[in-house]
Amino acid sequence: MAGFDWPALMRAGMRGLGLSPREFWDLTPAELWLLLGEGDGGKPMGRSRLDELMTAFPDRTKGA
Repeated sequence: MAGFDWPALMRAGMRGLGLSPREFWDLTPAELWLLLGEGDGGKPMGRSRLDELMTAFPDRTKGA
């Protein structure tokens, strides 16, 4: 699984779109994608993709 290219995304959001760091980090990836003109915002995530993300990034409980 390839990770996000955070430096490139931060440059695009903060330099390209003029977002403050707080505004950038408050966005979801889908919102950032849409602001960058890459998405149409029309197709929501399906349950199978949500399950994949939950497996890849499980919630951690206190003390875990």
